Amino acid sequence: MNNYLISGSPHVHGGESTKKIMYSVIIALMPAYFFSIYYFGFDAARVTFISVAACVLTEWLIQKFLIKGPCTIADGSAIITGILLAFNLPSNIPAWMIIVGSIVAIGIGKMSFGGLGNNPFNPALVGRVFMLISFPVAMTTWPTPNPIFSNTVIDAVTGPTLLGHIKEGLSQGIAANDLIIYEDIKGFIYSGSIGEISSIAIIIGGLFLIFRKVIDWQTPVIIIATVAAISTTCWLIDPVQFVNPLIHIFGGGLMLGAFFMATDMATSPMTMKGKVIFSIGVGALTIIIRLWGAYPEGMSFAILIMNAFVPLINKACKPQRFGKLVK
Repeated sequence: MNNYLISGSPHVHGGESTKKIMYSVIIALMPAYFFSIYYFGFDAARVTFISVAACVLTEWLIQKFLIKGPCTIADGSAIITGILLAFNLPSNIPAWMIIVGSIVAIGIGKMSFGGLGNNPFNPALVGRVFMLISFPVAMTTWPTPNPIFSNTVIDAVTGPTLLGHIKEGLSQGIAANDLIIYEDIKGFIYSGSIGEISSIAIIIGGLFLIFRKVIDWQTPVIIIATVAAISTTCWLIDPVQFVNPLIHIFGGGLMLGAFFMATDMATSPMTMKGKVIFSIGVGALTIIIRLWGAYPEGMSFAILIMNAFVPLINKACKPQRFGKLVK
């Protein structure tokens, strides 16, 4: 009888590496980054630079003086965390708050669990939610965008996001149809975090990742479809209390979260069945928080909640072992 030695997986190498994957994500984030600079100017670049620099420095310091292991900042993962954290922040947020959020994102959200691949929660969202709880005023003060080629001069003007405007109006008894008249919303239709300023730019970056097979298409599509299905159903039942579903699909951080944060390999399920469950959960929680929760945006909370369920989802959707006898 021949004995066969089976090595640990993976058995087939696809030619990809952590560094290649991370820098592909960075490239995919560039369209949204350039749009943020177009609308917010130097402030968008400032927030992104500080966030990236603080994340990279925090990871290096922890590895150098606490873990005392090999330096991994060149793999690009800390850069991505910094960019995604910046994309979830307003353009006028103080530098020291960005640094605090970056330290929490890397120090608590990533390195405290052992580094890349061991973190159960998306580090950028850990930092973002920490900042939202710790600095609620600064995190919800949104500068009005002023395109760099515009002749309009806007100095320190702030206003609500579109979803915030709708949430506030509905709480005051204003009909949904009266809240989305263009003349009323054109002044802040693009207000929000610097990374959610253009859904088209985010989609372009997401399609690049799908084409490169860095992410699967099912996760973002199912998340967006779930939000669309629930918001459309509510809108058809009561258009006075619920706005057009397109507002929910293209407004807020849905696209950014669906393409760039819910697809994080370390914090999402391993099997396709698990990813479907995870994606439906993210989409459903997002729209539930938006429609009935205290916050106008729910994407960050939805992803973090579903991150916590990933171990259970992986266990429930565990594939059959190779060589197992089927009865």
